[in-house]
Amino acid sequence: MNSSEFDEFDKKCMQRALSLAWQGRYSTSPNPRVGCVISRDNQIIAEGYHYIKGGPHAEINALNQVSGLDLSKATVYVTLEPCSHFGSTPPCALALIDKKVKTVIAAMLDPNPLVSGKGFVLLKQAGIKTKYGLLEEQARKINKGFFSRIERGIPYSILKMGVSIDGKTALKNGKSQWITSENSRRDVQEARAQACAILTGIGTVIKDNPRLNVRSIDTPRQPVRIILDSQLNIPLNSNVVIDSNSPTWIITLNQKSSKLDILSQYSHIKVIQTKEKNNRIDLSYLMHVLAQLEIGELYLECGATLAGTFIQENLVDEIHLYQAPIILGDKAKDAFIFDELTDLNQAKRWHIASSEYLGEDIKLILRQK
Repeated sequence: MNSSEFDEFDKKCMQRALSLAWQGRYSTSPNPRVGCVISRDNQIIAEGYHYIKGGPHAEINALNQVSGLDLSKATVYVTLEPCSHFGSTPPCALALIDKKVKTVIAAMLDPNPLVSGKGFVLLKQAGIKTKYGLLEEQARKINKGFFSRIERGIPYSILKMGVSIDGKTALKNGKSQWITSENSRRDVQEARAQACAILTGIGTVIKDNPRLNVRSIDTPRQPVRIILDSQLNIPLNSNVVIDSNSPTWIITLNQKSSKLDILSQYSHIKVIQTKEKNNRIDLSYLMHVLAQLEIGELYLECGATLAGTFIQENLVDEIHLYQAPIILGDKAKDAFIFDELTDLNQAKRWHIASSEYLGEDIKLILRQK
């Protein structure tokens, strides 16, 4: 819909709805982040956002604020088309019809096949005026993981790397704590909290024994920890096994290990058998599996070989590069390891989407051209 059909008040209300949607960034997974504003006589009278899966949607939280009021002249602004199906909660479209609102303006249609225009059909049939396309680009941006798994059938993957000026991630002896600053590490916690899942390889688990959880941020849920472990070599005393506060999915090719029975006793652990490619886990196939398991935004924190493989197989949408003002030298460990390139045209080109200082570090967000 042409943006000229919306006035400045419309834009103000939708911008507020988007801000509300962002407040659910830590908690709505795997559902989309959605905000809602209700106005009457050019005044905002109610607002709400979707907080957590299974809880009321944004429209319901906003409607609950104006229970009993006449909404026959009200306009509802919502960042995503109201749902039309019965899921964890009843359809929001029916709730809006019940309240007899005058107009519903959405930032965009919902690409979910369960909705995909059906919400607007219900509203129109009830005589409610509908519009969409207001600040759609911003609405897509805050739900890039949700849209990726629905539209592409794979998660939106973000690769995190903390490097020195000369592109190294650790000393030759493996020591890497800490190359980057506390400000950068705090920013990583923010990214973890937003992700549906954090993925690493078994090499990182054995070497660093990471917890791969969210710390220092108050969040009602922990992202899924995904460990790629083709031969099921995971130590049973590793943090991702013994810490039951976060779900752990172990991706493997090994169907005969004695560890399978042991791991099956942990309620927070799921072992997933997957397909093989060149004696390794087939990453492309795995990405489709993860999307089917409702993983939308995938945060990659892995070693140089696995990172290089994800890059070479075009499975990385963004790189979050934290570069510290330190030089480690040619004997230190590289950030990426993959097959030798013989021509510069083989190198993948990235666009610098943003840059900022975090303490003395520089954070670059790079996206594929």
